[in-house]
Amino acid sequence: MSYNGYRGNPPPPQQGGYGGGGGGYGQNPAGAPPGGYGQNPAGGYGQAPGSAPPGGYGQNAGGAPPAGGYGQNPGGGYAQKPAGGPPRPGGVNHEQLQYWFRAVDTDGSGQLDAGELQRALVNGDWSQFSMDTVRLMIGMFDRDNSGTINFQEFIGLWTYINEWKDCFRTFDRDNSGTIDRGELFQALSAFGFRVSNRVVDSLVRKYDVKGRGAITFDNFINACVTIRSLTDSFRRLDTDQDGWANINYDTFLQLVISNK
Repeated sequence: MSYNGYRGNPPPPQQGGYGGGGGGYGQNPAGAPPGGYGQNPAGGYGQAPGSAPPGGYGQNAGGAPPAGGYGQNPGGGYAQKPAGGPPRPGGVNHEQLQYWFRAVDTDGSGQLDAGELQRALVNGDWSQFSMDTVRLMIGMFDRDNSGTINFQEFIGLWTYINEWKDCFRTFDRDNSGTIDRGELFQALSAFGFRVSNRVVDSLVRKYDVKGRGAITFDNFINACVTIRSLTDSFRRLDTDQDGWANINYDTFLQLVISNK
C-alpha cells in the first residue's frame, strides 16, 4: 500500500483511538487500553538478533543471545511521540543507534535497502519482519524518496517501532508473543475502528503467515496501518460520515489502487 500521506507524522496508536469523529466507523472509544502508548518498552520486539531483550517478552525458551550486541535498548530510552507531531529523536541514544545502523549497512553506503533493514528488525520470537512490513516502513520513513533508509530516517523508524511495542503488549493478553483474532478485535475497537468479525478474520487470514490463527508483531503493525489507510480513504467518500458511501466502479478501482 501507499502511505505517503503519513510521511512526517506516521501514526502509532494514540490514547483516544484512531480517527475520531461521529458516524458508523472510527469513533473514539470511551477510554483507552491500559498501559499507555509511546512509553519506553521493556524489550522483545523490533530488535535485531544478537541481543537479549530485558524480560524476554515473546522470546523463545532457551539461552539468550549474547548481551551487548545489536538491538539492545539504548540507555536513556526512546523519545515519546508528542501529540500532533513526529517522534522527537532527542531521547534516542544516537551513538548506539549508529552502531546498530552500521552493523546492518553491509555495503557501507550509509543507506539501508529493504534486505538490510529486514536484518535489523525481528519479532519477539526472533523471526525477521516480513518483507511486506519492511517495505511499509520504508514507504513511511523514506523522506527523500530514495527507496532506502538513511540514518536520520532510521532514528524515526526505530522510535516508531518502539512506540508500537507497548501497544502490542497491551493487547497480547496471554503473553504469547502473537495477537489472535479476539485480541486483534479488541485492539481495533480500542483504536476507534468499528470493524466486524468478518473483517478481523480477513486480516488474520492475510497476515497469519504461519497458519497459527494469530499474527506476529510486525504484521500487527501492518494490519493496523492498513485499516487506518483504508478508513481514511473511505471517509473521504463518506460525505455524511454515517459509515456508508455510494461509489461507482471507477471510483472503487481508484480507491483500491491508491491503497496498494
